[in-house]
Amino acid sequence: MDFLQLTLLRSSVRHYSDTPVAQADIDYITECVRMAPSACNRQPWQFVIIESPEARALIHTCYTREWFATAPLYVVCLKDTTENWVRPDDQHPHGDIDVAIATEHLCLAAAERGLGTCWVCNFDVERTRQLFAPEGFEPVAIVPIGHPAADYVAPEKKRKDMADIVTRR
Repeated sequence: MDFLQLTLLRSSVRHYSDTPVAQADIDYITECVRMAPSACNRQPWQFVIIESPEARALIHTCYTREWFATAPLYVVCLKDTTENWVRPDDQHPHGDIDVAIATEHLCLAAAERGLGTCWVCNFDVERTRQLFAPEGFEPVAIVPIGHPAADYVAPEKKRKDMADIVTRR
């Protein structure tokens, strides 16, 4: 499949089957994440795979939506605050951007493998930090991963017109 087809295939899945994610899929996805670019190649991230029943129960306390609990696997996407590149001109740290790039690699790789994902950013950050982040790391997103439920229908993509987002000079 070409890249445009992949972007059309990827959607925010909010209902998963109970089929486990194969280790080969996890390995492929994490290798795609590892290859993501970052500012000055700092790679200021860590990705915590949540799959044991105990860890899954803990992540469910960080984001309590019913649909979230249907996923068999989660990835907590963390930013290394000590390693992220800071733009010299205005001191703007780029760790969130770098983690976002790698996280989208994760979502697209999962879609390529027939798996669903959903970016979750509205979670209890402090609880997630306490449970899953080593010192110096901040949670940026949680991504559930799994096979979409049999009754899942991807919503129609609604996007702005090209003229509204692209300017030529």
